[in-house]
Amino acid sequence: MRFVDEFREPELISKAAEEVRRLAGTEHHYRMMEVCGGHTHAIYRFGLKDILPENIELIHGPGCPVCVLPMGRIDDGLAIAHEPDVVFAAFGDMMRVPGTQGSPLEHKARGMDVRIVYSPSDALKLARLNPDKHVMFFAIGFETTAPSTALTMMRAKADGIRNFSVFCNHVTIIPAIRAILDSPDMRLDAFIGPGHVSTVIGCRPYEWIAQNERKPIVVSGFEPLDMLQSIVMLLRQLKAGEAKVENQYKRVVPWGGNRAALRAMAEVFELRPYFEWRGLGFISQSALRVNDKYAEWDAEQRFAVPGIRVTDPKAAQCGEVLKGVLKPHQCKLFGRECTPEHPIGALMVSSEGSCAAYHNYEHRKATMVSVNSVA
Repeated sequence: MRFVDEFREPELISKAAEEVRRLAGTEHHYRMMEVCGGHTHAIYRFGLKDILPENIELIHGPGCPVCVLPMGRIDDGLAIAHEPDVVFAAFGDMMRVPGTQGSPLEHKARGMDVRIVYSPSDALKLARLNPDKHVMFFAIGFETTAPSTALTMMRAKADGIRNFSVFCNHVTIIPAIRAILDSPDMRLDAFIGPGHVSTVIGCRPYEWIAQNERKPIVVSGFEPLDMLQSIVMLLRQLKAGEAKVENQYKRVVPWGGNRAALRAMAEVFELRPYFEWRGLGFISQSALRVNDKYAEWDAEQRFAVPGIRVTDPKAAQCGEVLKGVLKPHQCKLFGRECTPEHPIGALMVSSEGSCAAYHNYEHRKATMVSVNSVA
């Protein structure tokens, strides 16, 4: 398959891994953060951690939108769905994320009208087909998914569909990276930049990281050769004492971003003054809300929202894992009380969560080795 097979070629991967080892040497310990949850899964899925030298440490960042959503926002969305004749529509990876009174899937089992959709336009279609109900789409994601939400709202307005609204939880990546760099307990040498988000915003928004913070950043694809090539590019910058933004994912990411997508977002959304992130606290101008032109399709303006604030379970250490302070397996609940089958924290639920990635690949691999050694 084009753009896949050639990026999984064993011989090229071996050569790239050898170049990483050559550049890394043995004198310095490098800490690189992969911001995107998709990169975290690629690292574990393809076993890249096993072929990297020990002095390259990959830190998992906050690039999983489901994982950074505070529990109170889930409760707020479910509170709206308790209104008469309201349908709660959301992506599948939201269905098992726990609120204080259970996940959307558990609420569905109790009788709430909860629907899984694959796109915002699917939710709008539900509204067309059910004019006697109000369909609320629980919108979530970074700038990657925000354009599709914006375009759907534009369509709803153009077609006069008034039994549809959006509960907006779209967040923006740059303020989160800034918050991580401002954290006193975080030391990083470089960033593997998010591939999916960058297809929309491009590479230019990261320039301040290189210019002001003197941290190299390389926007990367998701195949094993993409990841290794990005690490090579970062090591070359670090060895040369450089700090700049580079685009490894040129086959997908335009330097200036997707202008049509950015226009759609500007039409429908505006920045919130601040927004709460799980593990990172309140970050200014880090999320989007629906602007006044589309107030009729904004669930937060159409319904009474409780504005619930909830702290995570004390034993769960999602915040420390999200900030890269702890590895997933260092959480006290990991693999014991908290598993993909019975998640306590959002990082174990989402398909992009670092705890789910570690459990599905590293934890099970270690378990298999242990069983085989006993046998």
